Amino acid sequence: MGPVDYAPGEAVGAPDHPHRGFETVTYMIEGAFEHEDSYGHRGSLRPGDVQWMTAGSGVIHSEMPAREIVEHGGRVHGFQIWVNLPRNLKMTRARYQEYTSDRLPVIVGDGRWIRIVAGEIEGKRSPIETTHPSTLLHLKLEPNAQTTLSIAPASNTVVHTIEGSGTIEGTALGKRDVALIEDAPTSLHLAAAAQGFEALVLAGTPLREPVARYGPFVMNTRAELEEAVRDLQAGKFGEIPREG
Repeated sequence: MGPVDYAPGEAVGAPDHPHRGFETVTYMIEGAFEHEDSYGHRGSLRPGDVQWMTAGSGVIHSEMPAREIVEHGGRVHGFQIWVNLPRNLKMTRARYQEYTSDRLPVIVGDGRWIRIVAGEIEGKRSPIETTHPSTLLHLKLEPNAQTTLSIAPASNTVVHTIEGSGTIEGTALGKRDVALIEDAPTSLHLAAAAQGFEALVLAGTPLREPVARYGPFVMNTRAELEEAVRDLQAGKFGEIPREG
């Protein structure tokens, strides 16, 4: 989701579309998005806000730029992350969580700023209830600052640089670089270079289950994908209720 600067009338989004078998996590850095789904949930995401939607057995979802951005233009920058669900939860009832930036804990000091979108760091825990142990952090380090993050044993970790440059476990990262660390150490060391470092940090223990994916469906087998398509065509995902 960007970063992109839209002129008036240019902004685009993702109108009504289905999901099954996983979770979508939308985190905004700049701009605003509006969303609604077939369970009647509606909301608006502003900078620093998060929407954690468990699609589970199926949901129809819409994500569109806020009206003011469509009409007047503006900058949009955010992330949408897909979090796989374990086999025994893929057909759970859809669930929706949304938190504004002021409700997400932040660690400040020693040249660092860390917003805890999901998980727990240094005794501070996000209000997001994850269905599988997961950590999601928005991290900013001042020039030449360092920090160490504690994560669950045997986690896979992804670090996506937003601005600046730095290192993760000694691996150099520039702007918009991505590092994947499989079976990461439980204490991750990050350091900023001279211009500072801003990144999104994700960590989670692998499910080690088969993955079958088709478009907006993430299941374990091809047969389950075919069932998802049949259910969608039969209207079992519902529709987004709208007036008029």
